[in-house]
Parts: sequence; C-alpha cells; structure tokens
Amino acid sequence: MTNPGTLYIVPTPIGNLGDMTERAIKTLADVAAIAAEDTRHTRKLMQHYGIQNDVFALHEHNETQRADAVIERLQQGDSLALVSDAGTPLINDPGYVLVQRCRQHGLKVVALPGACAVTVALSAAGLPTDRFAFEGFLPSKPQQRRAKLEALKTEPRTVVVYESPHRILHTLADMNAVLGTERQLVLARELTKQFETYLNGSAAELLQILTDDSNQQRGEMVLLISPLQQETEASDGPGEAAKRTLLLLLEELPLKKAAAVTAKIHDERKNVLYQWGLENKNKD
Repeated sequence: MTNPGTLYIVPTPIGNLGDMTERAIKTLADVAAIAAEDTRHTRKLMQHYGIQNDVFALHEHNETQRADAVIERLQQGDSLALVSDAGTPLINDPGYVLVQRCRQHGLKVVALPGACAVTVALSAAGLPTDRFAFEGFLPSKPQQRRAKLEALKTEPRTVVVYESPHRILHTLADMNAVLGTERQLVLARELTKQFETYLNGSAAELLQILTDDSNQQRGEMVLLISPLQQETEASDGPGEAAKRTLLLLLEELPLKKAAAVTAKIHDERKNVLYQWGLENKNKD
C-alpha cells in the first residue's frame, strides 16, 4: 500500500529575497509539485533560487474545485507544497479549504516557519504584542469600512490590518472619524524592502504625513491600531465592552462560566464580573 504524501505550507519572502530559508528552498525542490497562488510569480522566485519543479495554480477562484485533485495526489503518495505570492500561505491568502480537506482526510500537513507581514510589523511597531487581533483587509466600501471600525473601537487588543496604496487615505480618514485622536496608529510600509518605513501617530497625524508626502502612499502596507485603554481597578465595576459580552454569554451559559469566559476575553477580574452579573442578569 502506498504511503500518503505530505502537504507542506511554505512561506516565501515578503520583499527581501534573503529571507527565504534553506528548508523552504529544499522543500520546494524535493516535492512532486508546487501549488501556487500565481504561477508566473512563483516561477520567477524559483528561477532566482535555482529550483526546478512543476507548478500548478491554486488560488481563491479555483481552490474549492481543485482541492479534490490535490487530495487525490497526496493519497497516491505525492508530497506537495503550497505557496502564496508572498509571506505565509493562509494568512489572508488561499489555502484554508485545502488544509481543511487534508485534515478531514487524515493527511499530514507540515507548516514551515517563515516570513509573515503581520508578525514582522508587530515586532517593530512598539505596540502591545501579548494579545492582538488580525483583521486582514478592511472592507473597501466606505459605509462597511466605518461599520467595521466601529466594531473594533472597543477592542482591548492591538489590531492589525492590511491596506492598499489606493485606499490608505480613505481608510485613515475613516479611522480619524471613528477612532478620534486618542488611539495611536502605526503604519508599517514596504517591510523588509529598501524603503521600509514605520510611521507613528494618530489617524489625523498620519493622514497629514501621507498627504504632504505622496511617496509614503506607495507600497505594501500594514496598519496597527493601539488597544483601547482598560479602565483602572478603582473603577466601579467592569468595562462597557465586558458588560455587553457577559450579557450575551448569559443567554447561553451559567453565570459562573460566562463570567470566567468574559474575564479571559477582556482581561477583567472574574469576581467583579460575577458580582455585576448577579446584580444585572435579570434586569430588562
């Protein structure tokens, strides 16, 4: 009986070609074939590293249809690699459907460590990194984008989003309108490349910098939003976001469990949440 192959998740550089690991190069050379988000882009990368192998397309428009064929090859013993255009596959890139199918079929998936714009930006931004929320790209339509920002307004973790050059000014204007001047932002641009830049300030301050210097509107961008500052322990009970979460959880969970879960989500004190819940869970 043929042993099934392995699906390797292989990160590729987000800018600096020196960030490709030896393990990644060897894996791409050794597998039976490479599934790529853009075959033309990947072939250029392979040529740079002297890798010769078969490449086929697997992207957001064909992943669902092509996943079964990939599963079949793995079951027949072929090991395959998955790459995106840059960075780590599945992190705001295709691959989720395929990896989920592999898990469902009991096939081995091995993820290689490597470049990822989210972690690079977090490491150097100077914002809290112990807890963070990655939101991918914000909605392109203004009304939906503002609604999303409203939902993130009370987020107690650092928020990381991707943004494109043609939308960055609109996004910063919306952040200024929704988040105001109190929230600190960091714009990380052209990470690992020659013109890598980190800009700090409020949304209004960053908007002014980019308006004054159009060069700062170019390239790949990661935007980071500082967490909402928590209320001090001397306050009269849990924060408003924690209260809303607790009330929602109480519709499905006992108070003790709901308070424990809410405490973990919002970094609040469980006993304070429990007491507040006792006093308020039966109120209209």
